[in-house]
Amino acid sequence: MPKNSKAVKRELDDDVRESVKDLLSNEDTCDDSFKKSSLIVGGGRGDGEGKELSLNGDMDVEDEGSDAEDDAARPAWNSKLQYILAQVGYSVGLGNVWRFPYLCQKNGGGAYLVPYLILLIVIGIPLFFLELSVGQRIRRGSIGVWNYISPRLGGIGFASCVVCFFVALYYNVIIGWSLFYFSQSFQQPLPWHECPLVKNKTTMFVVPECEKSSATTYYWYREALNISDSISESGGLNWRMTICLLAAWSMVCLAMIKGIQSSGKVMYFSSLFPYVVLICFLVRVLLLKGSVDGIRHMFTPKLEIMLEAKVWREAATQVFFALGLGFGGVIAFSSYNKRDNNCHFDAVLVSFINFFTSVLATLVVFAVLGFKANIMNAKCVALNTKKIVALLGNEVSHDLIPHHINFSATVSAEDYQQMTEILRGVTEKDYRRLGLDSCSIEEELNKAVQGTGLAFIAFTEAMTHFPASPFWSVMFFLMLVNLGMGSMFGTIEGIITPLVDTFKVRKEFLTGQFFEDLKDMLGFTPFRFYYYMWKYVTPLLLILLLGSSVIQLGMTPPSYSAWLEDMASEKSLKYPPWGLAVCISLVVMAIMPVPVVFFLRYFNIIDENAGVVSTISYKKGCIIKESVRPEEDDDASLIHAKSPGSEAPSPMPGNSIYRKQSGGVPDAAPNGRYGIGYLMADMPDMPESDL
Repeated sequence: MPKNSKAVKRELDDDVRESVKDLLSNEDTCDDSFKKSSLIVGGGRGDGEGKELSLNGDMDVEDEGSDAEDDAARPAWNSKLQYILAQVGYSVGLGNVWRFPYLCQKNGGGAYLVPYLILLIVIGIPLFFLELSVGQRIRRGSIGVWNYISPRLGGIGFASCVVCFFVALYYNVIIGWSLFYFSQSFQQPLPWHECPLVKNKTTMFVVPECEKSSATTYYWYREALNISDSISESGGLNWRMTICLLAAWSMVCLAMIKGIQSSGKVMYFSSLFPYVVLICFLVRVLLLKGSVDGIRHMFTPKLEIMLEAKVWREAATQVFFALGLGFGGVIAFSSYNKRDNNCHFDAVLVSFINFFTSVLATLVVFAVLGFKANIMNAKCVALNTKKIVALLGNEVSHDLIPHHINFSATVSAEDYQQMTEILRGVTEKDYRRLGLDSCSIEEELNKAVQGTGLAFIAFTEAMTHFPASPFWSVMFFLMLVNLGMGSMFGTIEGIITPLVDTFKVRKEFLTGQFFEDLKDMLGFTPFRFYYYMWKYVTPLLLILLLGSSVIQLGMTPPSYSAWLEDMASEKSLKYPPWGLAVCISLVVMAIMPVPVVFFLRYFNIIDENAGVVSTISYKKGCIIKESVRPEEDDDASLIHAKSPGSEAPSPMPGNSIYRKQSGGVPDAAPNGRYGIGYLMADMPDMPESDL
């Protein structure tokens, strides 16, 4: 019979199985945790079949490779739609609603869309595609990905987890605020519709703080937050906000209690509901007076601002925050994908959905602000008209007022503008003495608001003038809750996934090799555009962005806006020394894992092989685990004659009988583990075990 015939191979396979059975008979003294280890026996050069021998007593034969095993063990998305909604829900957050419109208004109106779109294509999509692809290829969270790429850079993964933790702490506070306003919206009229009255023994009067500001501003700072005058002054426990914060954390925990299996189902509502609300708001507001003024103001370009470096820096910053780059949530979500998923299509799709969502939200915001500007302008005109009527005959002559203006009826904005121009031209020196406020729709629209000021003050004030205002208030704050929840799911996943993952270590992850992996995953070769973006353009732009941000931070010391109760207005205050110390400590805590892990692994304080694949060795009749780096081209086999560091003889035959006579690199099974060609010698018979 020929030496390498299939019959001989079958006999040799049977001998290997008999040896394993003999080992199992002596495994009673071994730790139970090692009994479930598996041995992959691949086919020799004659047959390409690989077989798995389970060492737990069951001689199961499986053809699955390590990737297939990992796919089976790791949770997966129930559908592609669920995954896309999760990525959209994570990337489309509160910043799309209350920061992008502010930046658009501040940095040239519609012209701001040009640098934003350019930076989205040059920086955003390449980095987003990169995070999706590495997560899908390596199938680990941020810690596992960076340990795979380079153990010495593993601290970057830990740093991203720390950043996600910090972001989650304050992001859920915003969800708590939204829950509070949502609970207060089931009233008619809304509680922030007008200023509260205070009654003393004889009279009733408006609260001075509210009278000096506005009803919505007063409700936000005093009724909701009960804010102190500065960060140095501590207030009492706000029990209502505490309950709302606990409710927000409870919602997050319940939605993520089973990982993506539970949070993925929530995404159908939390990701789609905001679009329903935005479209409903846009249709409703377009039917109100003044909405077109706001949209016209938005799309009026200011091209002279485009050359300022600040515009491009803020656009790049918004791209990072909008797509959630660098936090680890994108990697975590994509790690639950199938390996052959088209992540390039996902990257482009989610990026442009995010962009068009920002534009849609900006249309809604400016339409609402245009409606609000007309309301505020009408109030200003009515107030100034009363002042002019009071001054007629004394400071102002009746002859100066055009005859068609009827003060007994409501004065239109056009008539008021004509009247003020006449008064300013005739009594220019005394015009200021008249005490007339400046009433202009353009000035109202130029009052830039963002963040909480937009959501909890400007928007709430505009909604008080909507027909059926409680309904729209409920819809708006429920939308904010869902936007926040979608982002929170990705943020928390960026913490949980890396910490619960087991990860393998790789020393290098080169762009060229990675392109081959992408070709294998996608089924086609990615555009060379991404190669040059990842290797040259994007890193250079990131360095420039980091440098400009550091310079800007050094030139402008950090400050915060405080609400002063006596003045009933906001004031920018500098942080006290202890406040700066807290800010600096947070930054240091976020970046410290990077140099610490690099230092520990560079000086071999922590073994770079931590987290390697466990294999099987035999010692004194026991089956034990042994760590072996899969990429090492040594002669370590899955079954050893003696364990490393031990001089005790093994009852098993010497290693030489498990090696090829050529002494070359062992044959690998299709799953990446060592195959039968490595375990078996080219000999007609396998010696029986001495056991």
